[in-house]
Amino acid sequence: MSHRLFVGIRPPPPIRDALIDLMEGVDNARWQDDDQLHLTLRYIGVVDTHAADELAERLRAATGPAFDLTIEGTGAFERKGVAHTLWAGIAPSEELSRLQQRVERICIAAGLEPEHRKYHPHITLARTNRATAPLGPFLARTAGLRLGPWTADSYILYESFLRPEGAVYEPVVRYPLAPDP
Repeated sequence: MSHRLFVGIRPPPPIRDALIDLMEGVDNARWQDDDQLHLTLRYIGVVDTHAADELAERLRAATGPAFDLTIEGTGAFERKGVAHTLWAGIAPSEELSRLQQRVERICIAAGLEPEHRKYHPHITLARTNRATAPLGPFLARTAGLRLGPWTADSYILYESFLRPEGAVYEPVVRYPLAPDP
């Protein structure tokens, strides 16, 4: 059996509610729903059950102290000049970078290919394509977005199930981060 996995941080309900409140004004965007809102630490992809179990156990070692995160601004990822993802950015955080690097090292030690793309912490708001209305008005309206800070007190190994109506993300294991002493 195979599993499509990723590791992420789930924002608390007030942050997710504020993000959902932003999701309007772009015709033909496929907005994320509350259950899909997360900050990806590492996309893993499809692995077999043995590899998934081993990775789930190894990820326990990535733990560290809880830390604060702040959402700051919005943007879009493009491929060949066409926007495909509308996102809310995460303010620079040394603690987040350290956690992401620990997760990356664990994934490599578990036999996964290294991630070659530069890590760009964000929360996906919508999927877009050529049929989507221009993003400029939305990006201008949300350029000064600032939500938080909020405390990241855990990270989660998720399994992703692709459905015709969109991806469904199921938490597999939650790994707590230690509160500040």
